[in-house]
Amino acid sequence: MTWADFWALIATLNGEVTEENCHRLAEELSRHPVSDIVGFAERHAEALYRLDQEKFGTLPVIDMTLRDGSPFPQSSDVFLYARCAVVAAGRAVWESVFSDTDKFAPYTSTECDGERLLYVPDEAYELATGKEWDRTTRHCFESYSNRDGWPHLRN
Repeated sequence: MTWADFWALIATLNGEVTEENCHRLAEELSRHPVSDIVGFAERHAEALYRLDQEKFGTLPVIDMTLRDGSPFPQSSDVFLYARCAVVAAGRAVWESVFSDTDKFAPYTSTECDGERLLYVPDEAYELATGKEWDRTTRHCFESYSNRDGWPHLRN
């Protein structure tokens, strides 16, 4: 799947990760060949992997503070879901955050939960084949897996 095809499919979300939008995307994707579903999963994992950088992961959650008033750090899950929300916002937003970290910050909000986007390829595969998918992708999308994005975590 090309990046252009991936972003065209992402555009069906209208910038928001909702149950309805993700189901619509999964249904659309399920009408494509299985190779496209696999390609979508690969592109999605890579998009998330590229966002897995310290400059984004160390931003605080914007609408929360600790008891002492200091910034509330993102957990690994919050960071993953924020990255999903950035991807769901579309290509222009995704590309813009790399040159302006401040554009990532709004997606750390507790109001921006992109978790549901993670399950779209699996849902599409099951709709297309009638089988569950035990998948792996070339890029790991879990937080802190991009060693180049987290230089101090390198071994």
